[in-house]
Amino acid sequence: MLYLTLGIITSVFAVVAFTMFALGIRQIVRTVGVGRTAEPDRKGPLGQRLTMTLIEILGHGRMLKRPWVGVAHWFVMVSFPLLVFTVVEAQGEVFDPHFHLPVIHDWALYGLVIEVIAAASLAGIVGLTIYRLLNGPKRLGRQSRFTNSRHWTAYYVEAYLWALLISIFVIRGFKSAMGDFPFPAWATPISTALGTVLPGDPAIAEPAIALVAAFKLVISYLFFIVIARVLTMGIGWHRFLAPFNIFFKRNADGSPSLGAAKPMMDKSGTKPLDFEEADPDEDPFGAGKLEDFTWKGLLDFSTCTECGRCQSQCPAWNTGKPLSPKKVILDLQAHAYEKAPYLLQGITEETLAEKPDESHQGVDVLALLNRPLVGTEEEGGVIHPDELWACTNCGACVEQCPVDIEHIDHILDMRRYQVMVESNFPSEANTLLKNLENKANPWGMAEDRRMDWIQELAEKENPVEVEVVDDKLSPDTEYLFWVGCAGALEDRAKKTTKAIAELLDMAGVKFAVLGGMEACTGDPARRLGMEYVFQMLAQQNVETLNEAGVTKIVASCPHCFNTLANEYPQLGGTYEVVHHSQLLAKLVEEGRLTPVNSVDENITYHDPCFLGRHNKVYTPPRDIMAQVPGVKTQEMHRHKERGFCCGAGGARMWMEERIGKRINTERVDEALTTNPDTVSTACPFCQVMLGDAINEKKSQGEAKESLEVVDVSQLLLRSVREAPKEKPEPADAQS
Repeated sequence: MLYLTLGIITSVFAVVAFTMFALGIRQIVRTVGVGRTAEPDRKGPLGQRLTMTLIEILGHGRMLKRPWVGVAHWFVMVSFPLLVFTVVEAQGEVFDPHFHLPVIHDWALYGLVIEVIAAASLAGIVGLTIYRLLNGPKRLGRQSRFTNSRHWTAYYVEAYLWALLISIFVIRGFKSAMGDFPFPAWATPISTALGTVLPGDPAIAEPAIALVAAFKLVISYLFFIVIARVLTMGIGWHRFLAPFNIFFKRNADGSPSLGAAKPMMDKSGTKPLDFEEADPDEDPFGAGKLEDFTWKGLLDFSTCTECGRCQSQCPAWNTGKPLSPKKVILDLQAHAYEKAPYLLQGITEETLAEKPDESHQGVDVLALLNRPLVGTEEEGGVIHPDELWACTNCGACVEQCPVDIEHIDHILDMRRYQVMVESNFPSEANTLLKNLENKANPWGMAEDRRMDWIQELAEKENPVEVEVVDDKLSPDTEYLFWVGCAGALEDRAKKTTKAIAELLDMAGVKFAVLGGMEACTGDPARRLGMEYVFQMLAQQNVETLNEAGVTKIVASCPHCFNTLANEYPQLGGTYEVVHHSQLLAKLVEEGRLTPVNSVDENITYHDPCFLGRHNKVYTPPRDIMAQVPGVKTQEMHRHKERGFCCGAGGARMWMEERIGKRINTERVDEALTTNPDTVSTACPFCQVMLGDAINEKKSQGEAKESLEVVDVSQLLLRSVREAPKEKPEPADAQS
């Protein structure tokens, strides 16, 4: 009678659980379907995407960036599908404690696999639980990556796994004690050892097995019921949704969704938006309401595991600003699952006006439908403006996310709506946009100022002649040197530009520049959200480059490098683009540049975000420094993939930091821990931001007066020929 009762109870639980789980899946699919059409290349090529998904899941590459956590999670992940066999066994064991799976029940390999996976998973989940307790907000406060997570869901899932895994060993132990265990002791050492201390009397062991099996089934079915009821329970759902989110990521080759900004698409979602043909009433100008996001965006929101890896690496969050990439995704997730049910019912302002007295369980549906995505608490916004505008587009969140959420794309979509529709953005950015529109550079300087550095080179003791493109490139010109706005107009960055030009001249590389015909690539405008100005500048540059017959470009600014290489192809400009550090490293390797003079300095290198994380160029700058005699390098704690932003990206270079600690100050504080004589980098924006912070430190007596920020090209130039070390900038230097 006991066995029949347990069998009926667990069977009812199973029917209810799987019915509710199916309804939960249906609701998630329908909610994701509320979004707009995503880019057409999200679904193919099928074979490449399937391979990429399997490699990323089974290889666990992102998770293994924290090695022991990654290993522990891998075993927990693998246990989920493999231990289903034990759940099926349990469903039979509640009816008959001697039940065994057909065919494989006595395979030693099966016994060994379940034993190893269950043991490793139990050790893993114990370790992960302890890790969460030791690193939770109550102990670490804001510094915890679990801040802003819903802790009850995590502890619930962890408790369920503890109970499930322990139940497996208890059932196996009782079977071993009864002598009803077909596996050898070498394959199941834990279960066999447990069997030596458990009673083997069938009168005790048989009902115990049935009761433990029933317990295991009930908690398993309850797990499905709970996550079906709590659709926004990311830590419960991610095991089902993550494979799909990874499969549909932007890049089928498996690389993070970085580099090019996601283009604005027309209403069909099949082609980039052409502003000359765009219809503001039909085509989406960014995201102003939930349904303006694509279905991939809504899938991103649904998949978040709340692990906090994005938050722990975010430069804004780490310097006391309100932006947490995790919180942004979770807030959008909550809004999606609150609003989508009404959208799916076809409820609109018009239908509400027709039936004003209809009850919606106390929910102000009209306010929900009209709730702005971005706004203050008084305005009822889902995302606060201070969160939206704190983002530097550094890509740390996307790089770290184990389930490939594309945070930057969603932040950029919301920015686009705020800038182009609402005209609601930081006031300083207005000056930036006016300068870009009127003068084609962020500082608003005259175009002929772009030639000043050329004149300065011509007046040196050993002058360098720089070819300026008049109409078309000369047939023997190998590279078009894209100088960039900072490289041409900002005093510190101009030193880098002149160093590169001198080095290319020494190496015999034939190059030319556009001079006054060069305009800003549009990166600051695009990252701010003003797509119209970006396209205006980009189309102008593409036309200039194509008419000049340019095929190969060397760029000194990673932002220009990224835009020219990854974004201009969207507008018909396809070129072979290299960063100056890549070209210089190649010239050194080929022996065309030979560092001979010793530079006896301790140097720490700062990875520019748009060179490193966005484009995976980490080695060439370090290779250059490694070839300079006398240089001693020491990495900062956060470097390469985990490098910390200087604070200039996402158009932040032209916006004030009014909340928390300055990002560039935080980065310089980290650099100072290496006791450097020089901080090197490979980006003019980084050079300016770090230089400003160092000058501030000098004025406060916290950094030695000789400390300076230089580009790797300047270091190389010092070693290739005798050159006096340039004096550091005064504290009031141009920024």
